[in-house]
Amino acid sequence: MGTCCLMAIEQTPAGRWKVDIEPIKGKRFRKTFKTKMEAQRFEATCRAKVIETPTWTPKPKDRRKLSELIDRYHQLHGHTLAYADGIKRTLDAMAKELGNPVGANLTANSFCETRSELLTSGIQGKTLNTRLGYLKAAFNELIRLGEIDYPNPLLNVRPLRLQERPVSFLTSHQIEELLTALDQRENPQLALIARVCLTTGARWGEAQALIPERVRNRTVTFANTKSKKTRTIPITAPLEKALHAYFRQYGTFTNCMLSFSRELDKTSIKLPKGQATHVLRHTFASHFVMNGGNILTLQKILGHASLTMTMRYAHLAPDHLQDALRLNPLHDEGH
Repeated sequence: MGTCCLMAIEQTPAGRWKVDIEPIKGKRFRKTFKTKMEAQRFEATCRAKVIETPTWTPKPKDRRKLSELIDRYHQLHGHTLAYADGIKRTLDAMAKELGNPVGANLTANSFCETRSELLTSGIQGKTLNTRLGYLKAAFNELIRLGEIDYPNPLLNVRPLRLQERPVSFLTSHQIEELLTALDQRENPQLALIARVCLTTGARWGEAQALIPERVRNRTVTFANTKSKKTRTIPITAPLEKALHAYFRQYGTFTNCMLSFSRELDKTSIKLPKGQATHVLRHTFASHFVMNGGNILTLQKILGHASLTMTMRYAHLAPDHLQDALRLNPLHDEGH
């Protein structure tokens, strides 16, 4: 190993600090920094690393754009997720909204500034929280896989605090009105998927993806779930028969979420924005609880990983919070 041939840290006319060092003969490194301390740290690191491992070289700065990192995340991991294509589209849109910066240059402040603009433009807070979650998860996974070596820039960004909205669900009369409207269509696809959702609490996408092999013995099995876990739920014999009759005549279901929303708009039923197909899942859960169903059983049927999600329906139980009347301090006065 040769002796050090060159060792220099100089300030440039522009005020930056230029490092030009040759810790051992034949290994020369040059780099410019904003501060003298950074330059000195780089010089010390190079000297120590090369002595320890003569073939070592400093890793160049990661200049990949956010969109490139998203593509890499999807290639390495994102494609394995439920709704992978939808998540990829959401991440691509977020990269564009953020100006597609170099990933290593993205900051919490720049993200929050863009989020504030989107919120002002009318994007729902829940939607923005979902986007934050997806982007945070992408960075975490890239770090875990060793694809990037810098901290998650969104680590300390908190989701927006949102006012909890009441769960919307259909009354018995509205269910009848909706199914009557769907039954008038020549193709029974929408009516059948709606009935599966109302009978089992399935998400529209889960019901829409059913295949004949997963409808048997008066049960349906959902395998394309958000949690990646399968759920098997009982159904009635007439519904099972109708599903198999449909599969024989038409094949499997096609993507028809938008068609359902259009049919729903033709009825007298008015729902909050974004709850068109999901109202069927809410309706199953709400009626399940109102009819005396157990909240833990409901959690298993819906496939919620956390009971917190299921507890949104607890207030609909017939005896929910009745102790507030019986045990309040003015109960004896009848106030």
